[in-house]
Amino acid sequence: MYDEFEMSAEQQVHDGEPRDEAGARVEKAARGLLRSLGTVSRVLFEAADFGLPRSSLNALDALADGPRRVTELTAPTGLTQPRVTVVLQTLEEAGLVERRRCDEDRRSIRVRITPAGLEVLDRGRQRMAARLLDGLRERGDDPERAVAEARQAVRTLLAALEPSALD
Repeated sequence: MYDEFEMSAEQQVHDGEPRDEAGARVEKAARGLLRSLGTVSRVLFEAADFGLPRSSLNALDALADGPRRVTELTAPTGLTQPRVTVVLQTLEEAGLVERRRCDEDRRSIRVRITPAGLEVLDRGRQRMAARLLDGLRERGDDPERAVAEARQAVRTLLAALEPSALD
């Protein structure tokens, strides 16, 4: 019965125009995809046991490829600059990042991940990979193939939505 109600809701007018069947199916699939990606993200984050909030992990992850200015951390972390500053202060106190004034612009701060921060990331990533590997093997799936196919599907969606995210 819920599916019948959901289908009739999808066939209603959207933005002043009736939805076509393909649009309704894509919308329904997108909602399911969003829920599924959220669940995968939560399960892997819990398995990693980083001992950090997600905002801190996002900042560490953004710094793993090299130092960045504080202002450059807002986009990859999804945080505002004041929130990034607070997160970085906590990470610095824990010895996971270092902040220094930029040589080229003394008003700016450049942040880099420390070896301890890299170790936290590496250990957590290993636990995430182990959880994923175990789960796929328990189901009898080929882990490499399953992850490669999932990654390609997500990249296809990213290319359609935000091509610059693939750089």
